[in-house]
Amino acid sequence: MKIVIINGSPRKCGSTAYILHVIEKNLLQKGASVIFFDLSEQSITLCKGCCSCYKTGHCIINDDAEKISQELCNADGVIIGSSTIASNVPGVLKVFIDRGHFVIEQLLHRKYALSVTTYENYGGKQASGVLNKLLRLSGAVMCGSIVEKIPFNSDCSSNSKLNSKVKRCIQRLYNDIEQQKDYRFQRIKRKLIFGIGLKPFVLHKGDSYAGVKKRWSKIGLL
Repeated sequence: MKIVIINGSPRKCGSTAYILHVIEKNLLQKGASVIFFDLSEQSITLCKGCCSCYKTGHCIINDDAEKISQELCNADGVIIGSSTIASNVPGVLKVFIDRGHFVIEQLLHRKYALSVTTYENYGGKQASGVLNKLLRLSGAVMCGSIVEKIPFNSDCSSNSKLNSKVKRCIQRLYNDIEQQKDYRFQRIKRKLIFGIGLKPFVLHKGDSYAGVKKRWSKIGLL
């Protein structure tokens, strides 16, 4: 079992990072293979908006965004964490979302996902909504979502309620991957989004989306 964890907060030692490292530790104890990325440490250039990746299957910029996307492509599960800035995800995470081949390419097709969002005052649900929408539209199976209001620079290790909640979510994610659990309503919704929204659009684009169609064929969507 391979899990990729992405810390989308610009802070490596904040509340989001704490929760993600607790998840990492627990998954390692269960025998899972875990790769952890702090996006603030990665070299990720702004998307140029050229859309050439849809034709070729890869970005014209060869940096860490491509490396992380490849790890996600080969994973069984993905966990993305975000702090909240101006009721949204941080800029470093949005830059990776723009570059990560998520929605059109269906990068997370049939991968099990958990989202983690922290906030101090306001906007946590909005930021979580952005993250959860990304995961669902990218084809992921949602196993859970953690949204926590946490005072800035607080000691999360003493928050027994938070730690219990995190461990329950970890167990659910782990069990879902092991059992390849089918969430029927999610599966139907994914098929509708793909069949009505994405597939006609991409097929209409013809050869300019050849890379996307090649990816879809590889994962059984065409």
